[in-house]
Amino acid sequence: MFKREQFWLKSSNFLNHNFRLDMKRKNVIYLFIFIAFTTNLEIYSQTILTLEDIYKNNLYGSRGFGTIRWMQDNEGYSTIESNIKGNELVRYDVKTGTKKVLVSADQLTPLNFSKPLNIYDYIWSEDNTKLLIYTNTRKVWRQNTKGDYWVLDLKTNKLIQLGKGMEEATMMFAKFSPDGSRVAYVNKLNIFVEELASHKITQLTFDGGGNIINGTFDWVYEEELDCRDGFRWSPDGNTIAYWQSNTEGVGTFYMINNVDSNYSKLIPLPYPKVGTSNSAVKVGVIAATGGSTKWFDVPGDPKNNYLARMEFIPESEEVMIQQLNRLQNTNSVWIGDIKTMSLKNIFTDKDEAFLDIHDNIVWLDNNQAFTWTSEKDGWLHLYKVSRDGQKWDDITKGNFDVVNINCIDPKGGYVYFIASPENFTQRYLYRSRIDGKGLMERVSPPNMAGQHTYNISNNAQYAIHTFENAKTPRRISLINLNNHSEIKLLQDNEVLKAKMKALALRQKEFLKVDIGDVLLDAWIIKPKDFNTKKKYPVIFFVYGEPAGSTVQDNWGTGDNLWHQYLANQGYIIMSVDNRGTRVPRGRDFRKSIYRQIGLLAADDQAKAAKKIIQMYPYVDAKRIGIWGWSGGGQMTLHCMFRHADVYKTGIAIAFVSDQKLYDNIYQERYMGLPNDNIEGYREGSPVTHASKLKGNLMIMHGTADDNVHYQNFELLVNELVKHNKLFSMMSYPMRDHGIWQRENTTLHMRRMMERFWKEKL
Repeated sequence: MFKREQFWLKSSNFLNHNFRLDMKRKNVIYLFIFIAFTTNLEIYSQTILTLEDIYKNNLYGSRGFGTIRWMQDNEGYSTIESNIKGNELVRYDVKTGTKKVLVSADQLTPLNFSKPLNIYDYIWSEDNTKLLIYTNTRKVWRQNTKGDYWVLDLKTNKLIQLGKGMEEATMMFAKFSPDGSRVAYVNKLNIFVEELASHKITQLTFDGGGNIINGTFDWVYEEELDCRDGFRWSPDGNTIAYWQSNTEGVGTFYMINNVDSNYSKLIPLPYPKVGTSNSAVKVGVIAATGGSTKWFDVPGDPKNNYLARMEFIPESEEVMIQQLNRLQNTNSVWIGDIKTMSLKNIFTDKDEAFLDIHDNIVWLDNNQAFTWTSEKDGWLHLYKVSRDGQKWDDITKGNFDVVNINCIDPKGGYVYFIASPENFTQRYLYRSRIDGKGLMERVSPPNMAGQHTYNISNNAQYAIHTFENAKTPRRISLINLNNHSEIKLLQDNEVLKAKMKALALRQKEFLKVDIGDVLLDAWIIKPKDFNTKKKYPVIFFVYGEPAGSTVQDNWGTGDNLWHQYLANQGYIIMSVDNRGTRVPRGRDFRKSIYRQIGLLAADDQAKAAKKIIQMYPYVDAKRIGIWGWSGGGQMTLHCMFRHADVYKTGIAIAFVSDQKLYDNIYQERYMGLPNDNIEGYREGSPVTHASKLKGNLMIMHGTADDNVHYQNFELLVNELVKHNKLFSMMSYPMRDHGIWQRENTTLHMRRMMERFWKEKL
């Protein structure tokens, strides 16, 4: 978009130097330009925000910079770029900015292929001489973890496909051996090792299939414990340690495909619901050349404990195993010897509510100590723990939470981490000495208020820095981390900024809401033509569960622009983070909802809405709406049923209606076991309160939702019908939890929601 002065100048120059136009035509064009200029008409600009441009034309998509890997020397990074031939892998030198093509499109084109491989992901060997390429991917559960793998040897320029003779796109989690001479991978639930020089393939396990899963995990481990890749090379490359799951006894949930053939098709999904049997999981070790597996005898019932993490200790023949009990309030940490198969419990972390798994372990002091995150002092902090678990030293300390560990640099003596000690909606990089001495230092610049993320080189000298806030789309640059100076701008999203400026939207405003017991963070978006003397309907956007937060000072093009669109239709849009949401406000704030999911949170939301009605005279108390997705859908139902005096209209999407229908790892973590919390499960399930509905309710769900099953939708429908409650409903056949598959789905759903708001609110 040109500014008006730029447009006038450029237009005048064009007309003055265009000899093909006679004076009469020029005068007519000058008149048009003058009118446009004086009436503030912005030529070439998009001025109206439409749902089609958001969801169909992707006009407001924020651009990133692709996948970056720091090279071994920490003086450059690799990334994927495209040219007319296809993908190529390039290296950028940090100091000189010089670009070097490491792997050309021609090198990525196998014999008899017409075009290069499409790189979904890639991994360098430790010495950066070989490249492992992941391509032709397929979805397993909710992630693309199955596909084909190729290896390019940069010394010989030879490109080979792994798994010769295996079925297409069936390989998972391929990774180099420590010396780069072999690759191990999972194929059809068994583990294989392939020698790169000879292409010899050795099958290590043979019992995979049916109920037995080797080297990967079942649905619930993947979804709730973030466990996908299920095997590890030993540091010397002689052994592989792996998880094995036995799903026998796990209940099978059946989804139904009614739209892709004349006869319906059942889709079986082993899925452990609350209080039901889990897979029996164990950890074993096997020689990388083959043989029999030896199993660690971890104490406790394998169906009622979770082996959530397992990693080799560097330069050793030992593994560290983290074992969560079923209640997930006790984490027993074991060190296992792969030669003797002996186990030693070095310490046990406990919490009266629940524990989260953290992946921040780095071994220090010649592997005699390691880093560990814990909330034992009421805040999430990083500690240095001795190998025997007996000595704990503070690394970070203070009344704040460590949000994320970005880099632990033993040589430099610092840990770099994200924290929000002053503003819970923002994120900044800090560093603390590993020895615990001195005060933490802020690394992020003071003049860049918002959220910062960093991809830091292993020597902590450089970083790929991403900055954003609610007004600013992502700005990505290469920086010198020592003084945070910018070396090179990688992406500024200036085109998107210009488009957003042309829309002239009202900026999201952040505020605090005092509900008596606690001060809550919130934001508000007002209509473009906002008038303080008018009364406006308000729509609250809610999530409210421990897995996430809605009140963050960051950029968003999805629901953010959806909310801007609704604001332009004459609504005020607001969101509040109740107690129990994932925000860095300390252990007590996050865990206050233990054993009462949906209850305290919905009460906080209702109190906040009432307080906001008092705070702002332009809020119409008779027209308060609320909507949410997944956990936010459940929260919407609670607010509509249990706080009908506040909320008049609601849209609940992909919701849990009965907490006993959800998976056991998530629900039991926050609610306890159903037999020990009968009242909590009953009162915390929206279906219990369906008879209290008074306002306008729309419910929406995908019939192929493998996360929150369509069963929840039908159960609630039955209960609403039983109590003669009138409501609106929309089912999306064979769409999953995200409700986006198949043509025009997303746009259609937003149109349905828009119509409902306009008719009912």
